[in-house]
Amino acid sequence: MPLGPLRDRRRARWAALGSDMLAKRFEGRVYLLSGAARGLGAAQARRIVAEGGSVLIGDVLHDTGQALVAELGLRAAYQPLDVTSPEDWQRAVAAAQALGPVHGLVNNAGVYAPVPLQAQDGLEQFERHVRINQTGVFLGMRSVVPALERTGEGAIVNISSTVGLRSAPNAIAYTATKWAVRGMTKAAALELVGRKIRVNSVHPGPIDTDMLSVRTPEQNQARINQIPMGRLGSPDEVANVVCFLLSDEARYMTGSELAVDGGCAL
Repeated sequence: MPLGPLRDRRRARWAALGSDMLAKRFEGRVYLLSGAARGLGAAQARRIVAEGGSVLIGDVLHDTGQALVAELGLRAAYQPLDVTSPEDWQRAVAAAQALGPVHGLVNNAGVYAPVPLQAQDGLEQFERHVRINQTGVFLGMRSVVPALERTGEGAIVNISSTVGLRSAPNAIAYTATKWAVRGMTKAAALELVGRKIRVNSVHPGPIDTDMLSVRTPEQNQARINQIPMGRLGSPDEVANVVCFLLSDEARYMTGSELAVDGGCAL
């Protein structure tokens, strides 16, 4: 047989094998996703289930979370999860373990309410950002570690933001917590590496989710005009990177920070 057709057949066979491996890369694995009823977390849940895994969707949006579970089928479950509550985290981890061995956690839950420094009226809004965006990540990591150790390995992905890499005006509370998530990720990566648990952070830029509804259409368009790629990102584009970090394809990565931001951090 001529070399050309033989090479083409081999390439086709390897491409089919790669596609099959991708479809099954989460088979038999369970992932706990906070803030996953919609947006980034929902996109991750759909991808993990499509690739053979199971998901525990934790959120305070009960109807939305249950509707997503109905869409995803038997390999998905919903558990009410207020990420500021240690007890809720314990219940969420237990619910995830009921689905099978837990292999990972994605800390998605967060709030974004941009207010300039001098416009901060008291501590309520600042402390709300800290409780959800920062303390929630701490509690999630602390709560899931015993389950990951029982599995024998695991991966944690913390969702920070582009402002956790470079900062932004008029969002001091949000910026502070996303820098904190970046630092906590690196500290946890060093602490947990001996337990075969990898910890990485993802830093989305402006993504087309409900979080942008706090700004006017004019403000959002002005922000889009500042993005080097000239458009908003999609939840699926963030899910691509999150699922890579959860998978064995990233088994030599811990403490890494990956920007998914259309070039905003440049």
